[in-house]
Amino acid sequence: MEELELICFQLITAAGTAKSQYIEAIQKAKEGNFEEAAELIKQGDETLKEGHIQHAALIQKEAAGEGTTMTLLLTHAEDQMMSSEVFKVLAEEIIELYKKQK
Repeated sequence: MEELELICFQLITAAGTAKSQYIEAIQKAKEGNFEEAAELIKQGDETLKEGHIQHAALIQKEAAGEGTTMTLLLTHAEDQMMSSEVFKVLAEEIIELYKKQK
């Protein structure tokens, strides 16, 4: 159970950091700094990728017959990962709108 909690916190940390990078990318685009915005999107992707590695490990364990107990913490971690992925799509769309305004 302790290992699962550690993985959950890693997922939550990766998702939160990525989301912050996507938010900062929007702010840079709003300032007209599209190169920095693109770099922040890229950094967010790399950060989120770290979370996906941990997530994939959980899926592999389950596929190998080692079931994972669904907890509120794991549900929260899954939700944070999903919301970060959605936020990335929105950030990219918002950045494109800023580009069209310039």
